[in-house]
Amino acid sequence: MPSNPDRNLFEYAVVRFLPRVEREEFINIGLVMMCKRRRWIRVKVDVDSPRLHAFAPCADLEALRSQLDAFCRVAAGCRGAIGELEPHERFRWLTAVRSACLSTSRPHPGLTDDLDATFDRLYTDLVE
Repeated sequence: MPSNPDRNLFEYAVVRFLPRVEREEFINIGLVMMCKRRRWIRVKVDVDSPRLHAFAPCADLEALRSQLDAFCRVAAGCRGAIGELEPHERFRWLTAVRSACLSTSRPHPGLTDDLDATFDRLYTDLVE
């Protein structure tokens, strides 16, 4: 079967909250996805307070919200020098390995005809 040239190669990573980084326990709280060819990046996060409180009763959810706001602003291109980078470069910066309470999975690739529909499906499958 011939490949479809209209398909888009994309990468995605799950955004994770690690209340105690040294324990390596996390809860999925969002998704970031990008397509270099289309110069497209999208992120969605959700701070489900009851769920996060059950997972980490002592977590500072206001600090987490602030960090997530900065994360989303970088993805959108609205945050300083990093926000001025191309979407695929911002994605690399957002998904870089780090030891912090806000982290991402390693990036995963895929092919799609519809970036937004694929994003919505992945978000539902991996975060909700």
